[in-house]
Amino acid sequence: QVQLVESGGGLVEAGGSLTLSCAFSGVDFNNYNMGWFRQAPGLEREFVAGIQWHSQRYSGNFANDRFTIDRDNAKNTVTLRMNNLKVEATAVYYCAAQDCHRGGGLYTAREYDYWGQGTQVTVSS
Repeated sequence: QVQLVESGGGLVEAGGSLTLSCAFSGVDFNNYNMGWFRQAPGLEREFVAGIQWHSQRYSGNFANDRFTIDRDNAKNTVTLRMNNLKVEATAVYYCAAQDCHRGGGLYTAREYDYWGQGTQVTVSS
């Protein structure tokens, strides 16, 4: 069974940076595509970034070059580096894992098999 544990959330001023980390355990990390989503109060869960098992990266529409996803297959971790944060980035950020053999896309939440508990990111003005 896969377990995902996020860390690194907190309070940051607008324009600042934050790095989230997700620790993966349970089965072979190399068989999983990974993603980051976020959910603000009253809104749907939104795709932030994804990375396939072979490190092909995908970003959400708003992420452009300010959000960078990476994975360390030796440490079974995936990180999300967020730069120049805006107030509207305030949300709970979730790490998710998708069995790469499913063949699904990375952009929608229903394509993922496992989820972490989430970590709060608050950006102040």
